[in-house]
Amino acid sequence: MTPADLTFDRRHIWHPYTSMTQPLPAYPIVSAAGCELKLADGRPLVDGMSSWWAAIHGYSHPRLNEAMKSQIDQMSHVMFGGITHPAAVALCRRLVAMTPEPLECVFLADSGSVAVEVAMKMALQYWHAKGEPRQRFLTFRHGYHGDTFGAMSVCDPDNSMHSLWQGYLPEHLFAPAPQCGFDDEWDEMDIVPFARLMAAHRQEIAAVILEPVVQGAGGMRFYHPEWLRRIRRMCDREGILLIADEIATGFGRTGKLFACDHAGIAPDIMCLGKALTGGTMTLSATLATRNVAETISDGEAGCFMHGPTFMGNPLACAVACESLALLEEGGWQQQVKAIEQQLLTGLGPLKDCEQVADVRVLGAIGVVETHYPVDMAALQAFFVEQGVWVRPFGRLIYLMPPYIISRDQLAKLIAAVTKAVANPAFFRR
Repeated sequence: MTPADLTFDRRHIWHPYTSMTQPLPAYPIVSAAGCELKLADGRPLVDGMSSWWAAIHGYSHPRLNEAMKSQIDQMSHVMFGGITHPAAVALCRRLVAMTPEPLECVFLADSGSVAVEVAMKMALQYWHAKGEPRQRFLTFRHGYHGDTFGAMSVCDPDNSMHSLWQGYLPEHLFAPAPQCGFDDEWDEMDIVPFARLMAAHRQEIAAVILEPVVQGAGGMRFYHPEWLRRIRRMCDREGILLIADEIATGFGRTGKLFACDHAGIAPDIMCLGKALTGGTMTLSATLATRNVAETISDGEAGCFMHGPTFMGNPLACAVACESLALLEEGGWQQQVKAIEQQLLTGLGPLKDCEQVADVRVLGAIGVVETHYPVDMAALQAFFVEQGVWVRPFGRLIYLMPPYIISRDQLAKLIAAVTKAVANPAFFRR
């Protein structure tokens, strides 16, 4: 890329969560392989983000590349209305086989946010079909479910990136976020406010929607799996649907194939995305139980009222199928366990650092929470100088590397984070 390219980018291209008048620097990447991104000047960066948690097998994986090359010679896309194709059937077979048993019916979409929109519409249409329209969702504070309007409406209304939209969004029910940590002793009192809120509004709640075990972009918080077991029982007792947003947690990131597996529960609806294609193409899936699907289908509309143009894209389905095949071979389990141990050993001592409020690790997720917000531009530049790619936000510096990362590469990421938190100049007091 030329200086003119970067000047054009800065002037005309709107990057995510970035100002057009005072944009954050955008670093020019020209190729990626394994766990490294290559800058235009030839410098490699060890990737600690998995491209927003999606590239679990690393970049330019030969099997994923071959799956796409093979499929594109057959067809890159065909509408899914009234048509099916081998790539979609093969993918959905794998999804039904590997997700919790009650989830049988798969709706394919093209992004994580859309998967959440689909799940919420399923819940609303389910109750409409039952002749009991319900329009509210119950969730936690500090949650994040996406950037489209339905998804935003169940994100934290006060302390999240979506607080700007108050008054435009439907008002749903927000229980206090879990305080009982993943490894803490279970505290029965922690769930009392949630239970009371559900009891008070049980006749109007269409579904509970939550990120199981890990609250992602809303704060990288890890909570006790017992929460999921209790909520599953409460939903069963009240006849309320349970939606598990596994877009960030699915496909091994937390040390289990799905975060719901930590509690041994199955939701009524599950949202999948990000790592579904191994970070190669955009694709998502929303899975539902037979009861949900048939109730919707037997309702007044006679079908589920949603249909994305690129639903079931053959190219994305083919590479997703191969990504799941790699997972089914089981190597991810030892890889994630090794990452977890190295993150615990490497990041744990940072708890004693003056800038650090907390350190937490679960599976292939390592989080350093600081007392003060980071100076994003300065810290990003520092990480690039260190030869790593880490994208902090708010008061969080976190690592979610590809599963194939080597010990030396992960050590380089940990060393860069360690240097960063030791420097008070990177934090806005």
